[in-house]
Amino acid sequence: MSTNLNTDWGNIGFSYRKTNANYVSLWKNGVWDEGKLVKENTLTISMGSPAIHYGQQCFEGLKAYRRKNGSIGLFRADQNAKRMQESCRRILMPEVPVEKFIEAVKMVVKANEEFIPPYGSGATLYIRPFVIGVGDNVGIKPATEYIFCIFVTPVGPYFKGGMSPIKLVVSEYDRAAPYGTGAVKVGGNYAASLLPHKHVTHEGYTDCVYLDPKTHTKIEEVGAANFFGITKDNIFVTPISPSILPSITKNSLLYITDKVFGMKVEERDVYVNNLDEFAEAGACGTAAVISPIGSLTNGKDKYIFYSETEVGPVTKKLYDHLIGIQFGEVEAPEGWMIEFK
Repeated sequence: MSTNLNTDWGNIGFSYRKTNANYVSLWKNGVWDEGKLVKENTLTISMGSPAIHYGQQCFEGLKAYRRKNGSIGLFRADQNAKRMQESCRRILMPEVPVEKFIEAVKMVVKANEEFIPPYGSGATLYIRPFVIGVGDNVGIKPATEYIFCIFVTPVGPYFKGGMSPIKLVVSEYDRAAPYGTGAVKVGGNYAASLLPHKHVTHEGYTDCVYLDPKTHTKIEEVGAANFFGITKDNIFVTPISPSILPSITKNSLLYITDKVFGMKVEERDVYVNNLDEFAEAGACGTAAVISPIGSLTNGKDKYIFYSETEVGPVTKKLYDHLIGIQFGEVEAPEGWMIEFK
């Protein structure tokens, strides 16, 4: 670990800071090149690039962890690679092979090893792979060339206060249309969330909850994270919908809850007028990991899950086990961790 960074790792927040190197690979004439590391954190592209005008781009988010034994760990990176392939297929971009994705991630992480926060700090190295359509273009059609790029940056907790209950409100806006791009990780979904997020944070909430766009009766997502609830009879429940992004963190929690703790799990509709069924609730995702939901306001109704100031016992147990796997304190299921020096 470099000593010239002079970083208070426990208080770095969730923001971008320039690191040593980034990865860039180009797709031309039907193939990806080998890719390389570059020092620049800028890209030069044509003004006609479809990524700029028509949103032909997608991205991923994962983390590198300094593990208890001193090694570097990647959590379920193959799942990020496969999800990026789904996103590319949905908007007609060439897929990045899983092996290429993983090797590129390892390459850029190793090049920035001094920026991986130390074990015990609670901070991690956030990894942002993305694919964009580039080249001279005016009409609405797929690009003729593409860039696959990865940058990294050290981050603390996504929500200020870390593992403490957050305050949410139901949004009147829709996150994604039925049969649209809600199930893939494309920028347009997030651009649509900027205004609703601004409104609710101005009102004092942490973020907003989006309902299904067709009936506005069922919970879909929490801002940029997935929703889950623990019922009063100890069932782990998470919404199911073709508009929800398949969360790797959520799928991992479903496995842990079932296989490790022996709890019943259900992926089903979660009606916003029936939230009294939950003793605890949370938001989960790569950035947030798990953020317990203290309260959720829907119009004149306010639901409190366990406590507005304390974390519920099941949520805390799941969080501890998940980050224990990531940081090497708990044995991981086979294939979940890629570990290297």
